[in-house]
Amino acid sequence: MRSKIEAEKFFDYVGEDLPFFDVTSELIEEEVKCRAAIIAKQNFVLAGLEECIQFLKLVGINVKQLKKDGDDVKEGEKIAILEGNARDILGIERLILNIIAHASGVATATNNLVKLCRKINPKIRIAATRKTLPGLRYLEKKAVKLGGGDTHRMSLSDMILIKDNHIRIIGGVREAIKRAKEKASSFVKVEIEVSSLDEAIEAVKEGADIIMLDNFTIEEIKETINKLKELKLREKVLIEVSGRINEENILDYANCDVDVISSGAITHSAKAVDVSLEVFEVLRL
Repeated sequence: MRSKIEAEKFFDYVGEDLPFFDVTSELIEEEVKCRAAIIAKQNFVLAGLEECIQFLKLVGINVKQLKKDGDDVKEGEKIAILEGNARDILGIERLILNIIAHASGVATATNNLVKLCRKINPKIRIAATRKTLPGLRYLEKKAVKLGGGDTHRMSLSDMILIKDNHIRIIGGVREAIKRAKEKASSFVKVEIEVSSLDEAIEAVKEGADIIMLDNFTIEEIKETINKLKELKLREKVLIEVSGRINEENILDYANCDVDVISSGAITHSAKAVDVSLEVFEVLRL
């Protein structure tokens, strides 16, 4: 994954909140500068700060970084100190806080699930999905990684993942995997979403690298895995489970002999963390 996002993209976000000028901050004299701190109002895993710093420097605001992305931040701790034109800092305050709050929420939600599940299965992976907000996939996927999760597919170009609609249109699991094997590069994995025990067995026999047990009950997952073991097929494939998995039920899935648990909830339903910006010094020239 690239280490930086183009800071210029932030100007698109600024335009949403600042299309012309900040009529409130114009009450402040143009030459006034200030120093402000970004402060954690709760415990969380930090994400999104690197991108915000790039943008802040681009618009002439000096930043003293006190924490880095991936750090466990405690309530009350300062994350960074900003110094620059007071109007500029107040004009982009909400944008910066929104980015950090949302990205850190994703990182924290991911980290909570990883810690929870690895108490039971140290090797299990918690993966994201492509259920990301438009324009924010990079930030959300990076946040998942910072939280200790697996980013899964960044885009449709990364891996073949044959889903139920593909199977329906192509005409079956066997034919779908056959076409995938014929067309795929030697370095591209083939994953297929199955909806029954029979489809799972068929997919493994046809050479799928990964099978996704989508919306299977816990009993159905265990039955499928036991059958694959009985047929000496379990070691030939990675098993991923998905479908309405969240913090309340994820341990039930972690207790099964699966390799990956994927959850859209860590991106589309992650609760933003509480973070604020507080001016602590006014610098009048």
